[in-house]
Amino acid sequence: MIPNLRQQFNAAFTQAKYEAFLNDLVQRYQHRPSFHIAETPVFIPNALRDRLIEACNDVCSLFLRPDFKTLSEGALQPGQIVPHESEHSTFLVIDFGICYDDEGQLIPLLVEAQGFPSLFCYQHILAETYKHHFDTIPAHYTHLFHALSGQAYIEMLRRIIVADSKPENVILLEVEPEKQTTAIDFYATREMLGIPFVCLTKLKKEGRTIYYTDDNGRKIPVERIYNRIIFDDLMTRPDLQTDFHLTDDVDVHWVGHPNWFFRISKHTLPLFDSPYVPKSYYLDKLPSIPDDLENYVLKPLFSFAGMGVVVNPSREDIEKVNDPANYILQRKMHYAPVVPTPDDPAKVEIRMMMVWEDDAPKPLLVNNLVRLSKGIMTGVRYNKDRTWVGGCIGFFEP
Repeated sequence: MIPNLRQQFNAAFTQAKYEAFLNDLVQRYQHRPSFHIAETPVFIPNALRDRLIEACNDVCSLFLRPDFKTLSEGALQPGQIVPHESEHSTFLVIDFGICYDDEGQLIPLLVEAQGFPSLFCYQHILAETYKHHFDTIPAHYTHLFHALSGQAYIEMLRRIIVADSKPENVILLEVEPEKQTTAIDFYATREMLGIPFVCLTKLKKEGRTIYYTDDNGRKIPVERIYNRIIFDDLMTRPDLQTDFHLTDDVDVHWVGHPNWFFRISKHTLPLFDSPYVPKSYYLDKLPSIPDDLENYVLKPLFSFAGMGVVVNPSREDIEKVNDPANYILQRKMHYAPVVPTPDDPAKVEIRMMMVWEDDAPKPLLVNNLVRLSKGIMTGVRYNKDRTWVGGCIGFFEP
């Protein structure tokens, strides 16, 4: 999106450089992600950067309202409420599709906000690896915000996630973590912060204490949980045999309390009022079905990775929904094909990644994640067998 940098990068690109870049990531963790890592990062112009920051501020203004917990109470699911909820979400990620406004300028439009951590460690490693292998990326361009250095960013994550505990008493919690699509971030987190990733089935409970057993057979008590379990996914695994359940009342500090996964989710979309947020409606409160349904997307409130989304809904699709209180109808956005590639230009979705420390008055923007797409959506199944698509990073001029 910065033409001269894009031209320089594309002209200097070789498949050999890309393979060396990929091998560097794979060898570092002895793990090859199942998702496609894009051949290119994205260069974000200052005008779009400023609009992204303004859009983040607009979105966050809802979460700063004193009545936000009341507004989001309906998002909590019976049987999935975890005790000792924090005052606010520790992590916040905001996804924007990059589109054209009425004057032909690039504008970020909200896809979804989530009160859940993203690939905070891997994205930092990814940015550094791109820079190491592609020398057309200017050295002073950065993926971080607020003038954070790489070391300051890592120390901030350590302060938030590990705090005053020993790393062995802090765990990244997932279900079968080695099998997850995002497993490379778990390896990066272990390397960067020294904390283990542990499967939910490996946790045991004694009274109000939970523990895991390390490789030496020691019982290690857990003081802090960096939660990466998607509650929706957990509900689809009745086969799991667990001694500890997320809803148990135990003496542990949640870093990223699970309730915020629900509170800040698609459930919040109809509550926003901003030029950066396409209009959305709770389906059970929809005054009437619009005549121009080709301009809308039907989304279930509680789903992950685009599952259940109907991009071109019909009147019949809407009328046959059995639980309209759990669906929204969102005004469709049209992503701009703004990244030239060797074949078709790619569309951009950018995730702005924020942290909200316990004593901070508001969230702090720290990092980003970009997904490139040439399909109707950004998911893997919509970009199968395409190149110059998938996960990457955005670089900004500081």
